[in-house]
Amino acid sequence: QVVTTYCPANNEPIARVRQASLEDYEETVKKAKEAWKVWADIPAPKRGEIVRQIGDALRQKIKVLGSLVSLEMGKIFVEGVGEVQEYVDVCDYAVGLSRMIGGPILPSERPGHALIEQWNPVGLVGIITAFNFPVAVYGWNSAIAMICGNACLWKGAPTTSLISVAVTKIIAKVLEDNNVPGAICSLACGGAEIGTAMAKDERMDLLSFTGSTKVGKQVALMVQERFGRSLLELGGNNAIIVFEDADLNLVIPSALFAAVGTAGQRCTTARRLFLHETIHDEVVEKLVKAYAQVRIGDPWDSDTLYGPLHTKEAVKMYLDAVEQAKQQGGSVVCGGKVINRPGNYVEPTIVTGLPHNAPIVHTETFAPILYVLKFKAEEEVFAWNNEVKQGLSSSIFTKDLGRIFRWLGPKGSDCGIVNVNIPTSGAEIGGAFGGEKHTGGGRESGSDSWKLYMRRST
Repeated sequence: QVVTTYCPANNEPIARVRQASLEDYEETVKKAKEAWKVWADIPAPKRGEIVRQIGDALRQKIKVLGSLVSLEMGKIFVEGVGEVQEYVDVCDYAVGLSRMIGGPILPSERPGHALIEQWNPVGLVGIITAFNFPVAVYGWNSAIAMICGNACLWKGAPTTSLISVAVTKIIAKVLEDNNVPGAICSLACGGAEIGTAMAKDERMDLLSFTGSTKVGKQVALMVQERFGRSLLELGGNNAIIVFEDADLNLVIPSALFAAVGTAGQRCTTARRLFLHETIHDEVVEKLVKAYAQVRIGDPWDSDTLYGPLHTKEAVKMYLDAVEQAKQQGGSVVCGGKVINRPGNYVEPTIVTGLPHNAPIVHTETFAPILYVLKFKAEEEVFAWNNEVKQGLSSSIFTKDLGRIFRWLGPKGSDCGIVNVNIPTSGAEIGGAFGGEKHTGGGRESGSDSWKLYMRRST
């Protein structure tokens, strides 16, 4: 099948990409499995050196790759470059890790015996990524998986195939320059057919899936049915909570960036803004003024702060959500309409007046819609943060030290990422990234998440 890839900024076709057939997939898995035999024999620090070279190759192409992300995905240029930078950074992180992974030698209760925890690669890691981070999420997974001694098979989103091809070609050249098979990092472009094949394939020793909760659930069931191993990074319905003692000079830009950045298409986007009733009106007024200053334009123009949604379908989802919010009693105080220009542009939107448990507030719409909600007390708002099905990112703004530690504690946020006085969006590669509940429970990138890409022998 040949898929046309479109530019979200004008809906003009950019290129056509041939998708993998199931026969192609079969051949690719076999080659990746063969390549693994070579890769697993290479000492981990030497694998780290090759990953370092991949980081350098990406550095050299960072602007052109960033431009391609803007062109094909639709995020603004500085974010496109930033995303490639994340892959570069995680390569650096993985180089250090390649000399540090290991298990303890434990005291044996038997005389003259040794008790060792040995970590070995799982083998072949399948990586399915989403359109919104078409470079970084693959980078997080592949850099760590590679130093652990695994081969990778990547399936990117069909709507960002050019990016997948470009990244794979950069990696393949580095591998081949080091006289190891390019198939260590294989790519199969395709849609649900390839994704389903990966989920059901017993040769996939780990399947890392990033995408919607709905599809993630199907993937999880298919992988579990064969007793496979999965790493899930699914939806988020993230809240920022602002207490009466918060520094509003921090709150306004943070809420703006978290809700409007990437046109609301991050899993860590702020979708709910809880404001203490004493500051509600003031914050809404300031936020509406800030929204009015957002520079909307072509994503590859360096002045632009806000680009298009990724697809026409996303525009329809946005309009449906705005309509539902109105029907459920919300007031649109900012935005709410499609912007009259070519491409998939919609107005960044603020909705007030909904109850915390309105159905639309509990729905993750992948669009720049922020629901602003009032609260009275800490205990109730912590409970409201936790009442949604997802558990990815969360944030409070306060100067109260006791409250900060309660927020970090057992009765505070139930999310995988817990922020204080910074927005919900974004993460650091040194920490494990992921979330609880319907977010899937997976962790990738930093801390000890390397263990997910390995198997332990005692």
